[in-house]
Amino acid sequence: MAKALTRADHVRLGNAPDGFDALALADLADQLSREGAPRPVTLVHVARDGQRCQRLAEALGFVSPGLEVVVLPAWDCQPYDRVSPNAQIAADRMLALARLASGQTTPECPRILLTTVNAILQRAPMRATIARDSFSARPGNALDLAALANWLESNGYLRAGVVRDIGDYAVRGGILDLWPSTHPEPVRLDFFGDTLESIRSFDAQTQRSTGQLHSLDLVPLSEVRLTSESIKRFRTAYVTAFGNPGPDDALYEAISEGRRYPGLEHWLPLFHERLETIFDFAGAAPVLVDHLANEAAHERFAQIIDYQRARASALEANTTGGAPYRPLPPEALYVSEEEFRDRLSPLGVLTFSPFSPGGDEASGIFDAHARKGRSFAPERANPSANVFDAVIAHARKIRSEGRAVLIVGWSEGSRERLETILSDHGLSALRPVSDFAAASALAEGEIGIAVWGLEEGFETDAIAVIGEQDILGDRLVRSSRRTRKAKDVISEAAALTAGDIVVHVDHGIGRFVGLATIEAMGAPHACLELHYAGGDKLFLPVENIELLSRYGSEATEAQLDKLGGVAWQSRKARLKQRIREMAGKL
Repeated sequence: MAKALTRADHVRLGNAPDGFDALALADLADQLSREGAPRPVTLVHVARDGQRCQRLAEALGFVSPGLEVVVLPAWDCQPYDRVSPNAQIAADRMLALARLASGQTTPECPRILLTTVNAILQRAPMRATIARDSFSARPGNALDLAALANWLESNGYLRAGVVRDIGDYAVRGGILDLWPSTHPEPVRLDFFGDTLESIRSFDAQTQRSTGQLHSLDLVPLSEVRLTSESIKRFRTAYVTAFGNPGPDDALYEAISEGRRYPGLEHWLPLFHERLETIFDFAGAAPVLVDHLANEAAHERFAQIIDYQRARASALEANTTGGAPYRPLPPEALYVSEEEFRDRLSPLGVLTFSPFSPGGDEASGIFDAHARKGRSFAPERANPSANVFDAVIAHARKIRSEGRAVLIVGWSEGSRERLETILSDHGLSALRPVSDFAAASALAEGEIGIAVWGLEEGFETDAIAVIGEQDILGDRLVRSSRRTRKAKDVISEAAALTAGDIVVHVDHGIGRFVGLATIEAMGAPHACLELHYAGGDKLFLPVENIELLSRYGSEATEAQLDKLGGVAWQSRKARLKQRIREMAGKL
């Protein structure tokens, strides 16, 4: 297959069930890195959605821990939306694009780009722009502290008294603290005049140094930088595209004043000289396509066109109420279906399929000789059968055939439970392994057990992987939603006092100013007016008060979050990760 991809053939790999794709990617990356010329990435994999992309990234960490994996997510908002993408996703995109814009692969260090259908169809700032707007420093460099603070401000960082979250920065005399999205801890830059003396990491809670850093690399937190140059370009391009703005054009007014506006990313082309595609970032790297990804692409093309037409029709009919939404043509921000085909045409392309290939290699059809693993649903449904005894019998049978066996759990806690239960049922040959290579190299009679978030197992001629879900059935995830009656909404809104500190589930800590009436769709609407850092305002409909929780009174000391900033999302992500870690140990 590697040779076919090097020849820029378009081929298909059949009998490749979910889970096996990580093995195929790692093997192809190794072969292509040795046979192909250096380029930004060894290969590109396009998943049909973000969940599968993230799951594949985790699988590659187990299958091939030394492989460099770059994950490029798509915006988590709809095309032509009125809201901006999640701040953490925006920062992750910029970090991935910056990694692709710099450096080349080597035979010793292959690199895989994992992305999604939605992400590869979306244009991005030019590589040269990202390289120019990135920042690097080493101790001993001449560096203007004020200029660095201005760079941070224009790239989405929030000035704070004390740095406690990703996206914060603080200046105290000749010291600048910041927490970039590229680092697990905040960093402290110590200046002597215009010379950077040292770079140290420190603990956000204790503010004590934890180590020395030899360099610092920063990338913008957003694809839109509000500089004097980009604002001027936006104003000119906006007038060229839509004519002179009216007095009710909130987007044009906000950008002209240097303020970030919700959803401004959907006018990304107006801030840049031109945009590039992800194909430009990847060079001539072969493209691997997830099962059903082509169908997802067709749906995405139609969705983009439908959303743009809906916005254009609403603008023409003047039925939106509120601020006008002037949509750009689809091809300005997104790759068209025809362009997508043209960009794939000269590249090697491999499409995964879990089904029998029904062809031969001469016609571009390859067989992975893998298959879906055994499900123990019949034993679970049979009161007289024991599912764990069935698992042990199946594992021993496979081992007697000379094939390796790997049993995997979703978390460390579930792995330990499976190991305990199977041991209690007489399976004493279980051996914990940390990666796929260790599982394949177990001694005769031994059975591996590991942590791998695999939905269903699979089998090849060399190994059988049995998933936790194969044994115990579908994982149950229960979510609860609070519903509130109208009288509760009124009473809860009345319970808030002007100046109270509140927490919005999506936007973080803000200050409640009072009730306000705004006009939407030609009708008055009661809203709660919330103020955030930097003078940002949010008007929340009173019926959505469930999104708020009271944090404290006006006298409460609290640092307000910035709308569109990364700090709140980062805190939520860290808390969720800690909860998952605790749950995994249960």
